[in-house]
Amino acid sequence: MRGNQDFQGAMFSYISLEERVPQAHPLRKLRAVVDALLATMNREFEAVYARRGRPSVPPEMLLKALLLQILFSIRSERQLVEAINYNLLYRWFVGLNIEDKVWDHSTFSANRERLFNEDLARTFFERVKLSAQWGKLASDEHFSVDGTLIDAWASHKSFKRKDDDSGTPPGRNPEVDFKGQERCNDTHKSTTDADARLFKKSRGDKSRLCHMGHILMENRNGLIVDVEITHASGTAEREAALAMLERRGNRNKRATVGADKGYDSKAFIKGCRKLKVTPHVAAKDKHSAVDARVTRHEGYKTSLKVRKRIEEAFGWIKTVGGLAKTKLIGQAKLTGQALLCFATYNLVRMGSIGGWWNAHHA
Repeated sequence: MRGNQDFQGAMFSYISLEERVPQAHPLRKLRAVVDALLATMNREFEAVYARRGRPSVPPEMLLKALLLQILFSIRSERQLVEAINYNLLYRWFVGLNIEDKVWDHSTFSANRERLFNEDLARTFFERVKLSAQWGKLASDEHFSVDGTLIDAWASHKSFKRKDDDSGTPPGRNPEVDFKGQERCNDTHKSTTDADARLFKKSRGDKSRLCHMGHILMENRNGLIVDVEITHASGTAEREAALAMLERRGNRNKRATVGADKGYDSKAFIKGCRKLKVTPHVAAKDKHSAVDARVTRHEGYKTSLKVRKRIEEAFGWIKTVGGLAKTKLIGQAKLTGQALLCFATYNLVRMGSIGGWWNAHHA
């Protein structure tokens, strides 16, 4: 017998959100881990909030909401708030009851400078890294380094001469003819994002307004242990790599770093040796700075093979994390966004390889 469709909104609900989320759902483990990490950041949160005034949205909720945005590839904060409003799983994850009103999307913009800056984002990233080290999931001896281009939220039309005082042409999408003009970063800059640079990573590639992201990966499980955002330039990769290697822990311990041919330069090789890091850099066909002192060892071949795993992190943050093109203006905001993305990537990776997640949840 066919049933009748008779929908009527219930006045009362007797089922909690806790009962709606399956016990085996992976977000249960993730929320337990994230809550434990955020509990260690109370001092940092207290430092950026005034002691008087009207209570605001708890920063822990906003940070967990941003993790959801990254995990589920939600395009904007407006759509994120809308999804949290009707999605019971999202409500449960951020800590809202079914009757609670969801905050406005502008709350993220209001808290951007205070809460989602580079300092707090790096603190959360470091907490995740320390958790991996505590669980013996991260190596402190063998690393890989690489960089990638992140498209800026700016178009070629915004790339004008620095001495150009003319206003923006009328219309929503005005015609701009720059054919035949020689444009470079020394004489031009973007009026939309002043930190963006016109750059192409390889010969034959198209030039684009972008930033450059750099990461340092440990080779044991492919976890990201450091992140750096810089202007796009021909030397930025090597300079950022040395800066991240200098920040690594246990500086007195010998280490290795794998890298592609773009890092094959005398300055980078010398900088690595100064930091007590053996440079396992892929050698150029001609005029290579890599000598037999490095290439003769079996570990050199292993590093060159393992370093390709770093592309998985770049692929994840661009396809899932939404960082193929930044939605924020400026290098400082992008740094905070990138740190949160790579912290989320590490959490997902730690869950996939098991280890202390399972022990912690048990």
